[in-house]
Amino acid sequence: MVDCVFCKIAAKEIQSKIAYEDEEVVAFHDINPQAPIHVLIIPRKHIASLNEATEEDQSLLGKMMLVAQRLAKGLGVAEDGYRLVLNTNRGAGQSVFHIHLHLLGGRPFRWPPG
Repeated sequence: MVDCVFCKIAAKEIQSKIAYEDEEVVAFHDINPQAPIHVLIIPRKHIASLNEATEEDQSLLGKMMLVAQRLAKGLGVAEDGYRLVLNTNRGAGQSVFHIHLHLLGGRPFRWPPG
């Protein structure tokens, strides 16, 4: 997508602090962190929100979760705990319309969120 900031980060047209990348997924540190560890995990494929995901995206979505798990271990938050958040549409707080999974850790979280 031409004007998508996350597509531009994945294509390295916009510089970001990359935490992980492979042929399908890119993870980078959020520029406005909400916790000591705040990494965004995105697919290289542009999917605007979870509402636009299809059956063919099933393995890609699962891979995003496993990348989050690997990053949580590597960043030292797996033992104490971490939160994964995927907002869908504006009412839930989605501000960039390229599906992304937030990995948050390094501080206590409360329930319910928001």
